[in-house]
Amino acid sequence: MTKTKPDLRAVPEAEWTDEHEAELRRRVAEDPNDWMPSEAELAQAKPFAEAFPDLAQSLKRPRGRPPVETPRKHISLRLDPDVIAKFRATGKGWQSRINAVLRKAKVN
Repeated sequence: MTKTKPDLRAVPEAEWTDEHEAELRRRVAEDPNDWMPSEAELAQAKPFAEAFPDLAQSLKRPRGRPPVETPRKHISLRLDPDVIAKFRATGKGWQSRINAVLRKAKVN
């Protein structure tokens, strides 16, 4: 029968003993995924942008939406409620559809 390790997370802080601390340190030392670089490895380390310049450059991008060539202007326009209701009923993009109708009807 295998011996199970005690769950150190279940030990209240007030009951934490030197034995608990020693067991925790032993488990950390035995962990194969716990790797610490040596002083020589740290001395050879480079900043991310220097080690991977292409990747670092690709990660630098502006926040938000990219600017459009011809941005739309915000105006206030009074329309009849039934006109607005008809366009809204067509779903998402109803304001763009109003814009298309107005563009088609523009006066030269």
